[in-house]
Amino acid sequence: MSEVDRQRQMLVRVNGVSMHFPTKIAWKKTDAASAFQRALTRRSTTVQAVTDVSLEIQRGETLGLVGESGCGKSTLGRTILRLYEPTKGAIHFESTDVTRLSQRELRPMRRRMQMIFQDPYASLDPRMNVGAAIAEPLEIHDLAKSTADKERRVHELLERVGLRADAAKRYPHEFSGGQRQRIGIARALACKPSFVVCDEPISALDVSIQAQIVNLLEDLQAAEGLTYLFISHDLKIVQHICDRVAVMYLGRIVELADAKTLYTSPKHPYTQALLSAVPRIDLHTANPAAKRDRIILQGDVPSPLDPPKGCPFHPRCPVKDKPKACFDELPKLRVLANGSRAACHVAE
Repeated sequence: MSEVDRQRQMLVRVNGVSMHFPTKIAWKKTDAASAFQRALTRRSTTVQAVTDVSLEIQRGETLGLVGESGCGKSTLGRTILRLYEPTKGAIHFESTDVTRLSQRELRPMRRRMQMIFQDPYASLDPRMNVGAAIAEPLEIHDLAKSTADKERRVHELLERVGLRADAAKRYPHEFSGGQRQRIGIARALACKPSFVVCDEPISALDVSIQAQIVNLLEDLQAAEGLTYLFISHDLKIVQHICDRVAVMYLGRIVELADAKTLYTSPKHPYTQALLSAVPRIDLHTANPAAKRDRIILQGDVPSPLDPPKGCPFHPRCPVKDKPKACFDELPKLRVLANGSRAACHVAE
């Protein structure tokens, strides 16, 4: 693909984006300290939730985003949609740098960027019936010509996600978790978006329901030409639904590759450890990833308040005889021999 064609196919481009949250930490206090003295014992710092992330998402693809809890996956997804204002960096959506737009200028573009939230119980207002919840985006963006047109669109969306049209008159508490997530999907599709951030859309659901929601997302993508950023910690689901996968650790992308390459030949030690933890059913399978020995990482994830110097993964890295660069230099995300990209000093 030529550079011109690649730019034409690119829907989202994230360039050097960071999202740091200011906070305060209290030093140890004594009972005798005055209020003024206690105030002086607090210092400002920042939680480095996302740091210097760059990636591209092509039209019609599903990019998976995986990593341990607290690594910054959801924060990155919300920052791309500008639900959070990025600390620095640029986010291009359909060739427009949305980080430079005011809220008024951004509003017309929001209909093209939507989100499916993790918790189907918290994402719906219990005081609004389902029809009103789905119709709200239509009203905000003035997409319904009349009340009848709005009701027709709501019924169409409900049926599209596998629910009956009469569900519009009912309230969220009358539905199961899987049905509520279908309602959340219908709401996200109301404005006919081109890009959808799926923030762990199945993690709060029963295992028996998860496959149904994943199949629904795939069907909708094929029918509507959607592009997904699929955030999850379930590596099996990501392998099934995603075209490419980005692995996050402590707010940074440490590996990025197409799904087949990443699952069969992971290069970053963290990715290798994650994949080794995936449950294996057939130990005699020809898949080399399934034969990988379990890698047990030592220690806890470092605090984003004070990330380690050098490679953020080096305190837990299982590689023996690590070079001095691992302790002193931050590795850059570079292209490796198999075409994947990894931020690791020893990966080849």
